[in-house]
Amino acid sequence: MNQLFSRRIFVAMCLFVTVVVECAVADPEKTTVTELAPGVFFRKTQTEPEFIGCNQGWVVFRDYVLVIDANFPNQAEEVIKLIRKHTDKPIRYVFDTHHHGDHADGNGIFTKLGAAAIASERSRIGFETIAFEGFEKMKTDKPEEYGELDFEYPSVWFPQKIVFEDAGEGGQRVELIYFGHGHTVGDAVAWLPKQRILFTGDACVNGPFNYMGESNPQSWIAVLNAMHELDPKVVAPGHGELGGREVVENQRRYFSELRATVKKMIDNGASLERIKEKIDIPFFKEWTGVDVKERVGNIEVMYGDLTGDGGQAQ
Repeated sequence: MNQLFSRRIFVAMCLFVTVVVECAVADPEKTTVTELAPGVFFRKTQTEPEFIGCNQGWVVFRDYVLVIDANFPNQAEEVIKLIRKHTDKPIRYVFDTHHHGDHADGNGIFTKLGAAAIASERSRIGFETIAFEGFEKMKTDKPEEYGELDFEYPSVWFPQKIVFEDAGEGGQRVELIYFGHGHTVGDAVAWLPKQRILFTGDACVNGPFNYMGESNPQSWIAVLNAMHELDPKVVAPGHGELGGREVVENQRRYFSELRATVKKMIDNGASLERIKEKIDIPFFKEWTGVDVKERVGNIEVMYGDLTGDGGQAQ
C-alpha cells in the first residue's frame, strides 16, 4: 500500500472514530432491537446527535450464536447483554463486515467469551494497518474503554464465501459473501437466503453515512448490483434505518448520479473547487435530508477517480 495513501486514510479514520465514540451510552429511544425473523435480530444504533457505533445483528442457530459486526467495545458489551435476554447459547462467531473500528474494535469482548472473529481475506491488510493503528490510538484517547483490551485480529479469513448452516430442515443458514471492493477493499455481507435478509455493513447504508475514502467508486456500484441481484426482502444496513431492496437502490442511485454529475461538470471545464461549490443532486437531499455539497470527501473521491487524481479524500 502506498505510504502516503495509508497515512491519509489513517488520519481520516482517526477523525471519524473520534467523532463516533464521544457518545458512549445508547439512547433507548433511538437504539432499538427488532426480531426480523425467528432467531434473527437487528440492532439499530443511535445516529443523532452523534453516532455511538454501527448497526449490528445476530443469528441464533441451534447450538450457537453468530454476531454480525463487533462494534466498539462498549457496544459489544451491550449487545451481549441483549443476546442473553433471548438465549444462553454460546456466542461462537463474530463477523466483521470490514475493518473499521466501529465494526471491529469490539472483537476482544467476544473472543473473551470464546468466539472466533471472521472477516474476508481481502480485509486483512486493513486490519493490519488502519485498524490496528486506530485501535492503539483509542487506547490512549479512551483508556476507560480500550485500555485493558488487546487488538484482536480475525482468526478466520474467507476468500469469497463461507456458509454457516444448521443440520437438517428448518434451521438457520447464513452466507458470508465478498462481492468486491466497495466501501473498503474487503467489505463482505451476511445473506440469509431462506428469509431473504441482507446485512450489508457499510457497503450499503440508509442515509448520509457514506465514507468513500477507501472505496473504489466503480467497483462499489458493481457490488451494489450484486446485492440487488440477491433480491433481498429486508436490508439491514450498517448505519440508518431498516428497509427493503430500495435501500440498495438508493445507495446505487446516489453513486450513479454523483458520478454522472461530476463527470458532466468536468467535461464542461469545471474545477474541483467549482464542482464542490455548484454541484446539485436533488435526489440525495430527498433521500437523506442532507445537501450533497456537505459530503465534500465523497465529491473529492469521485473527482479523483474520474480524473485519475488518486480517487481518495484528502
